[in-house]
Amino acid sequence: MEKTIDENKQGNTLVMEPKQENSRKLFIESYGCAMNFSDSEIVASILAKEGFNTTQKLEEADLVLVNTCSIREKAEQTVRKRLEKYNAVKKINPGMKVGVLGCMAERLKEKFLEEEKIVDLVVGPDAYKDLPNLINEVEAGRDAINVLLSKEETYGDIIPVRAAENNISAFISIMRGCNNMCSYCIVPYVRGRERSRDPQTILNETQLLAKECFKEITLLGQNVNSYNWEHKENKTNFSKLLDEAASKNPSLRFRFATSHPKDLSDEIIKTMAKHPNICKHIHLPVQSGSSKILKKMNRKYSREWYIDRIDAIKKHLPDAEITTDIMTGFCSETEEDHQETLSLMEYVQYDYAYMFKYSERPGTKAARVMDDDVPEETKKRRLNEIIDLQTKISEKNKLKTIGKSFDVLIEGTSKKSEDEHFGRNSQNQVVVFPKDDEKTGDIVKVKIDKTTPATLIGKKVQF
Repeated sequence: MEKTIDENKQGNTLVMEPKQENSRKLFIESYGCAMNFSDSEIVASILAKEGFNTTQKLEEADLVLVNTCSIREKAEQTVRKRLEKYNAVKKINPGMKVGVLGCMAERLKEKFLEEEKIVDLVVGPDAYKDLPNLINEVEAGRDAINVLLSKEETYGDIIPVRAAENNISAFISIMRGCNNMCSYCIVPYVRGRERSRDPQTILNETQLLAKECFKEITLLGQNVNSYNWEHKENKTNFSKLLDEAASKNPSLRFRFATSHPKDLSDEIIKTMAKHPNICKHIHLPVQSGSSKILKKMNRKYSREWYIDRIDAIKKHLPDAEITTDIMTGFCSETEEDHQETLSLMEYVQYDYAYMFKYSERPGTKAARVMDDDVPEETKKRRLNEIIDLQTKISEKNKLKTIGKSFDVLIEGTSKKSEDEHFGRNSQNQVVVFPKDDEKTGDIVKVKIDKTTPATLIGKKVQF
């Protein structure tokens, strides 16, 4: 999948090089998706102007922020545990202030701030520029909250800070919000309506990153391929933006996340095929293989439309990796609907899938007007069947890579051996191979000798 932060693991802590010896210390963690990590970089940039430097040491922080996701219940549980940890430290360091950013902040503002009193400030995803004022409110002894949504804010005028230890890959948010109104999803309510950044600000940021010797950029949006900028005579859709970014920055590899099937045009697919520096990986969430369930989900495409998009990818990008999200147990899902999901998985042969059972999210249309009527045991059984099938498909696809060679961008040292590099190929697969004279950031051709469920293992091709 695109670069996401596994919500079952520790969140990503943002760190940048200290700029002021006597500055205040900011500890910021991100949970959920890549968009949240990108937002944290924006927040760090805003607060750097207020004298804050980031730190990895929670105990020394003057301000602790957690950037959150409300899409799945697991993420909320994880963040609640982190807030308990923060408040335990706060008893030792009473001057420390704790705040919640992002989607969960908007949804649970009263509960966190007024009822449970576990945070000092609550800041929604469109209110990061107001952080200096909110911090002043907190320091004056008042609770601080701003969760107002904006129809215009894109943060296109802010150059995010980049984590000091990562000068290889970077995120660029090209749009914010979502107009899709999927019946199970909270995003439109907590991130607002869709709006796209001025393409020139995006291209300027890509060129700045190229000058700073970054190697790979992921373009981000809740529905990235519906990007659409119109100003007077200037009209730019996602395909045009992708084409310009790849053409003007041949030294950079480009990825994007996440695509919506209804907006994945032939034009986008052909643009990907045109440029060798656009990675051959598409994350295309299907959610269900049943047209009936897709309609109840308000996904705005059918099973047949989705299959047509898959066929187009395989025609123009035969070497592309296709990954997806699959939800089981949505309202009214029958055994026949479940079997349609399994049969679609067989047809597509996904390389990887994020698989989960439906959990009702407060505030969504599904929560308001639909019955969560699939028994929990049925959800678990169907999810296990989906996982079992995908495991078999993924293993089979991995075996097909043996004997093939890939260009691999080295991202660091393997966790299992100091003698091995790890990186990713264009298809977003993790590749491990023995170290020679290469360094992090190099692109090396590697021939695959064997595989594990998660990794391709090979050796550098000698010329």
